[in-house]
Amino acid sequence: MRIEMTSPKATELLDLAEHYIRRVGVNGFSFRDLAEDAGIKSASVHYHFATKEQLAAAVTKRYAANFFTILKEAEQHPAPHQLDLFISLFQRALQSDGRMCLFCVLGAEYAALPEMVQTEVRSFFERANKLLVSLLGKFGSNARKSKRELDAQARTIIATLEGAMIVARASNDLKTFDTIVDSLRSAGIIPTI
Repeated sequence: MRIEMTSPKATELLDLAEHYIRRVGVNGFSFRDLAEDAGIKSASVHYHFATKEQLAAAVTKRYAANFFTILKEAEQHPAPHQLDLFISLFQRALQSDGRMCLFCVLGAEYAALPEMVQTEVRSFFERANKLLVSLLGKFGSNARKSKRELDAQARTIIATLEGAMIVARASNDLKTFDTIVDSLRSAGIIPTI
């Protein structure tokens, strides 16, 4: 299920902006680029999104909403399935089009982002971590771990998934992502049952 805006043109602009951000970052494109790709005037982009900050924040909110909606829809499944789905969302971002997870790119350029976008980036990672801590707590192998240990495990998994995307993309070998995930499983960082 995808969450979209009501205006088809606004949705198209969000799609284009997401494409640009995942490929070249927030500062790697302009409203003029979006307008040209959408076949409209630059002023028309401003009609939908007054500033680039508002546009980038809208892109991040939509991406996060889609990410967490997919995970929410899987809550009735067993914990191993939910964890595999969580991992696959990072994997799909890379394998579907060879681009990075939106939040991986934004995390890398965090210091240069407008405050509104920084807030969305922090919110995504905090929410993803909280969800993963809860999920990891459902595995018997983690039964004796404290909340602090589960938090560290969740942060390690998220950081490694994001890093695995960077290494896979930089080495031009998407299988690298799977190799790194397999290593996390072998080490027990990603529980299997």
